[in-house]
Amino acid sequence: MKRFNVKYLPSAIEFLESIELKAAEKLFFNISKSQEINDPRIFKKLKSSNIWEFRAEYNSNEYRLFAFWDKQQNTLVICTHGITKKTQKTPKREIDKAEQLRKKYLGL
Repeated sequence: MKRFNVKYLPSAIEFLESIELKAAEKLFFNISKSQEINDPRIFKKLKSSNIWEFRAEYNSNEYRLFAFWDKQQNTLVICTHGITKKTQKTPKREIDKAEQLRKKYLGL
């Protein structure tokens, strides 16, 4: 049973179209899996924010797709944009960008 549905903003779609097909497939697989089970290795809330990230690794690269919950529809997760991670820590500017897209989407 699906725990939530997923909607992709244009910047998330652009990111998914820009990466290798196999990497995008791995992200879609992890998104699908996280709809069924709670696994923080593939869908995790980022500390001190309202932002979550879908995670995937492919060919020694780390891919992140940022997202947030639409509180009006508690079963809807909105994907904002993605990055290929180069360091261990998620860049603050990417979390801020996701937060700005969240506020714009929610009309805050």
